[in-house]
Amino acid sequence: MQNDSPNTERYIAIARACLKAINDTAANSGSREEKIQAVYQAIDKAFQAEFSEYRQSVAIMATVLERIASGELDADKAASLARKTLDQQPAGTKTGIMH
Repeated sequence: MQNDSPNTERYIAIARACLKAINDTAANSGSREEKIQAVYQAIDKAFQAEFSEYRQSVAIMATVLERIASGELDADKAASLARKTLDQQPAGTKTGIMH
């Protein structure tokens, strides 16, 4: 992973959550399966937190596309709305680099 990647901080946060979950489950009693499940849940929670901004962005873009597709807007208004929406995207989506 490159240090200049816009997602470096996301990877670090997810890695920390994974390591914390592994360390926490190592100290706890419980079956191997319970420990594995706890780690999976920590990974999922970290991913959900780190990518919530992307999910919100996709929802906004879908709404904008639906509005443009409805035909209510003339070409100039549709293009303007599309540009404004793109300008408001998270930095990581503008580069196209997701990993």
